[in-house]
Amino acid sequence: MAHASGKYADFEGLREKAVALRRAGLSRRQIRDRLHVDNNDILNRLLEGEPPPAWTKRPNAKDDLREKARELRLQGWTYDQIQVELGCSKSSISLWVRDLPKPEPRYTPEEQLALMQTGLARLRATQDEERKRVKEVASQEAGQLTDRELFLTGVALYWAEGAKSKPYDRRERAVFVNSDPGVIKVYLAWLDLLGVDRERLRFRVLIHESAGTDAAHRFWAEVADVDTSVFARPTIKKHNPKTVRKNTGDDYHGCLVVTVARSAELYNRIEGWWSGIVAHAEARLR
Repeated sequence: MAHASGKYADFEGLREKAVALRRAGLSRRQIRDRLHVDNNDILNRLLEGEPPPAWTKRPNAKDDLREKARELRLQGWTYDQIQVELGCSKSSISLWVRDLPKPEPRYTPEEQLALMQTGLARLRATQDEERKRVKEVASQEAGQLTDRELFLTGVALYWAEGAKSKPYDRRERAVFVNSDPGVIKVYLAWLDLLGVDRERLRFRVLIHESAGTDAAHRFWAEVADVDTSVFARPTIKKHNPKTVRKNTGDDYHGCLVVTVARSAELYNRIEGWWSGIVAHAEARLR
């Protein structure tokens, strides 16, 4: 092979030298410098068919991971477990270990279900503890209510849950119905704050026909701190076969209806108090 300068005229002789140097363990750069071959195409032809020495090969950064992945797979680890352990992708793991036999399941279906249920129970217990903690902190944040705070709370509570007169049906009576014992206690404390005599209060249970009224009377009597003898005849709700009731079981006590006798003036004051709260809220929005 000739070259313009005649530098590579003795190509075969040059190749013999290049091959000898290659087999002696020299790199391409070392051979190029020794033989003064500056043309890469020529150097490639000189070394054609001669593998590079092992020391010139760049190590693969994933070789160690691959070997570890195969080792773990042979021990019966799943792809998910190997991924967590080695921090590599599932696609890489699959490529590395796909020739290995699939490990036998570590657990029977029954054992897997039991493990899942145990994990769910542990998770729910942790969530319950967190809910409890949040509620306890929030309860402390509420602090001690002043009389004014209780007054405003009671007004808002009544307007949200109490009976209200309509322009087409004026019924100026303070009637309050709720199924939450805490709400009932706050409402009764509010009436005490307003100076409403307990003798003016009338109590009645509103309950589904499938529940026991005696047990409901005992429950609400304890909540309201009254005797069961003060309750009026309960109002029984008939069952609708088209509906599926969820308010059943031992925790169901129906609703308590609290009526204040001779309460027209009280009701009108409640309307006025609520109007004042709304007016102040609207002023803040402007």
